[in-house]
Amino acid sequence: MNKHFPCSPEVALRQGNWVKFICGASNEDLTSISDLCAIYAAAGVNCIDLAPDSAVVAAAREGLDWVETNHGIRPWLMISVTDGKDIHFRKAIFDPKSCPKECKRPCEKTCPTYAITRNNGVREDLCYGCGRCIPVCPLDLIHEKNTVLKIEDFGDLISKVKPDAVEIHTAPGRINAFENSLKSILNSKVDLKRIAVSCGLEINGISQYQLSQELWSRHECLRRYNQKPIWQLDGRPMSSDLGISTGKAAVSLLKKMHSIAPPGPLQLAGGTNAQTINHIVSNSGLAGIAFGGIARKLIQPFLIEAKARNKKLIHWPEGWHRALKVAKGLINPWLSNNYHIN
Repeated sequence: MNKHFPCSPEVALRQGNWVKFICGASNEDLTSISDLCAIYAAAGVNCIDLAPDSAVVAAAREGLDWVETNHGIRPWLMISVTDGKDIHFRKAIFDPKSCPKECKRPCEKTCPTYAITRNNGVREDLCYGCGRCIPVCPLDLIHEKNTVLKIEDFGDLISKVKPDAVEIHTAPGRINAFENSLKSILNSKVDLKRIAVSCGLEINGISQYQLSQELWSRHECLRRYNQKPIWQLDGRPMSSDLGISTGKAAVSLLKKMHSIAPPGPLQLAGGTNAQTINHIVSNSGLAGIAFGGIARKLIQPFLIEAKARNKKLIHWPEGWHRALKVAKGLINPWLSNNYHIN
């Protein structure tokens, strides 16, 4: 077997070479979603994490079906939801008519997905809620719009799209909302392989001990409902394309949480990039990693060129092979790592 051929998701979690691609909890660009999911599935990720939207899931499945037919592999499909307000579930919004003509438009320059245009404001389908445009607006015209799905609607959505796994974004003091979210999810009667739980220090302004206590309370809740967790440690959310150093935040959080986290696989996210693996030490307790912004940024030029050719990336062989090589450059070091969980 090729040394970079992905093992099954459960085996990957045990061996420490689990890789997840985060397509974006607010990403609604359906054409890019299909191509992105196809690229990273073919590159060997174990899981694709998607926004809680049936059209998004359908677009992802189109890409995954193509990869299964042509490459013989298929990762888990995961849906992300949140039990309250969360920066991953938002859009930027402003009225372009209120923007003065003489403005140098720093918002447009800082947007990683080219979602901001002079005449149309923010394109909702391209905006994934990183929020970088908000503080740079000199007139404070840009605001965030919440895109959270109601907890009581989780079950209906899960029943409709039938994912393999679900991730719940949570925050301190929301254990009741977390349990209500879990109940709603399980009302779908879909047999889920894992329930991932995402929480971090920086985003919530808490200590590692407080984070540990929050995760242990979620652990007890999941046990009551016979669900197996994945603990996603969110270092610096939606920052991985800003620079090499952002990957250190996730590793630092792992070091703080390794010995005090509840039982279950620990997975890094938030700021993770190609340099993150260089900061991992053996016996770190790490099950794997999730790549979001950096993974999307690497493939963005190919998506733009494919669009200019009026083609999907999966239907443009030259572009597909070049994009796949880039994606494998990010993913392969994790598929072939030689450290193991204690």
